[in-house]
Amino acid sequence: MAKPSVCADLILQMDWRGLGGDRVRLNRALYLALRQAVDSGALLPGSRLPASRDLARELDVSRNTVNHAYEQLQVEGYVRSQVGRGTQVVDTLPAAMLLSGGRAPARRAAAAAPALGGGLSVQAQALLKTAQASEQQWGAFMPGVPDVTQFPRAAYARIHNRLLRHAGPQLLTYGTRGGVEALKQALAEHLRVARSVNCAADQVLITEGVHQAIDLVVRSLADPGDCVWMEEPGYWGIANVLRMQHGLSLHSVPVDEEGMHLPDGLPVPRLIFVTPSHQYPLGAVMSMARRRALIAYARRVGAWIVEDDYDSEFRFSGSPVPSMQGMEEDAPVIYIGTFSKTLYPGLRMGYMVLPPTLAEPLRRIHSELYREGHQLPQQVIAELIVEGHYAAHIRKMRLLYGKRRRMLMALIERYLGADHLPWVDSGAGLHFVMQLPGQDDDVVLAEDLRQAGIFVKPLSRYYAGPHRRRGLLLGYACVSEEEIGAAFFRMLAVLGARHGRR
Repeated sequence: MAKPSVCADLILQMDWRGLGGDRVRLNRALYLALRQAVDSGALLPGSRLPASRDLARELDVSRNTVNHAYEQLQVEGYVRSQVGRGTQVVDTLPAAMLLSGGRAPARRAAAAAPALGGGLSVQAQALLKTAQASEQQWGAFMPGVPDVTQFPRAAYARIHNRLLRHAGPQLLTYGTRGGVEALKQALAEHLRVARSVNCAADQVLITEGVHQAIDLVVRSLADPGDCVWMEEPGYWGIANVLRMQHGLSLHSVPVDEEGMHLPDGLPVPRLIFVTPSHQYPLGAVMSMARRRALIAYARRVGAWIVEDDYDSEFRFSGSPVPSMQGMEEDAPVIYIGTFSKTLYPGLRMGYMVLPPTLAEPLRRIHSELYREGHQLPQQVIAELIVEGHYAAHIRKMRLLYGKRRRMLMALIERYLGADHLPWVDSGAGLHFVMQLPGQDDDVVLAEDLRQAGIFVKPLSRYYAGPHRRRGLLLGYACVSEEEIGAAFFRMLAVLGARHGRR
């Protein structure tokens, strides 16, 4: 006999048949058992319930009994059902329970963040309270996700298979040199042409994505008590990496349509994190005047600027915006980029361009902390660049994303009005922020849209302080033109329902 599912095992341990009073009301007993499992945290948010046929077999009941229980849970907002994804426990409690002061909110809090003394560090407990990583990483209008269906598979497979057939030990073991030399050389040349980055190959360090690069910078260059400046609003991933470094003093610096402005009255920073070419999440481009002022300030106080250039390869109008790193000779700038946006996120490959004085020490620290790998994929990417496939792919995607962006912007302007268009429009990147000129709670609205199969991010969640703009981050890159219209009108229906429109 097959081992029962986790869900069935939980129910069998509850003496669940007695919950409904008698066997005639098994559907209610099963409903109560499932609801209790959700309320107690035994079934966590996002948990997938067994198919009704499977659970019926495991519990020795009719399929209708299971279906009735599932339907009642869905009506009350405990679970959601989607074609192709089955039935899942929702991430957020039903609004009625939240308002009524039911016990479920306490369950959620306990599941998300263990009580003090439960074994987690203070930093870990704080991280769980602000964690925003989504299980959903594809679909309309998920921000920051490229169209992975357009990845140049044939070229990649051809190069990969050829290299694998003749791979020596150097491509199949750990690395120790901060990345495959061929990739560092190819990247240095590409970045010089595409992003005006001034560097030699030995300044390039290959990382497991941007988060690892940031972690390495903070571990290597900041001590407890050091001050760190961050953009406000800013990328939550940077903030969470910083929060895991005990004892740092974090300060948020407001961003406007010209990017970060040098603040008055803040402690002198050790690190300054910026996204100057396409500010995340607002999309602002830092003006040349502010860039030079920030570089001059960093030189004067001995700070390092960390330039996260995450998606600026995709600019759809105007002249290319160069990197800060290449603006001045020996600028105190650590440049970070990623292949996650240009190729595909699952590749988990990023890179850093380090000032000459930092290159060798951080290479050694990186090797000690993270045990370099992925030598073979790095060699493949190097050849993609050298053979011209990488630049050609970026050009292709730039045209495609620009078309999708214009389409979505036109729909917003036509059906919602110009006051919903982005406050800051740089004409770049993989997302923009749709304004909410009314009093909509963007967090609640984002959840309503998620229930309708639309995946957006609420702008207010990117602020650390109380002064928050509201809006929705809409990603257009991973949505085909055929899907954009249908997804937009589903979004429009949710907005209309919230405002009493038909």
